[in-house]
Amino acid sequence: MQKVSISPDEYIKSISDEIKKDIYVLDKKISKAMPSENRVLWEGKFWGGSDQSIIGYGDVVYKRPKGDIEWFIVGLAVQKKYISVYINAVEDNKYLVEKYKDKLGKVKTGKSSISFKNLSDVNLDVLIELVKKAKEIMRKQS
Repeated sequence: MQKVSISPDEYIKSISDEIKKDIYVLDKKISKAMPSENRVLWEGKFWGGSDQSIIGYGDVVYKRPKGDIEWFIVGLAVQKKYISVYINAVEDNKYLVEKYKDKLGKVKTGKSSISFKNLSDVNLDVLIELVKKAKEIMRKQS
């Protein structure tokens, strides 16, 4: 995946009306929780090989033996049937999502992903707490 010149605002305007309001609310809340962090649209092949568009908040570079990888701290994406939020931070050798998954509401979680059908399914206060904690952890490391 790579950063593209399309603004996150333009991308949100292009989303179907049925989910646009939820994405707009999430985008504003995540942006507020991560002031002064870069907000940019990423597009391309995601880990599973599918084409994705993800709004990334906060730039981070992961040092890897095969070369550094530029990525985001928090990502917001529209999938076919759900919304996904990616929280790319680890605390005490455990992904934050794994530590908080029981408090997040009616969601499906992976190691660093939270997926839900509607904004009303997720505990928004806990989600934003996770976003703030991810920023704090990742900025301490950089």
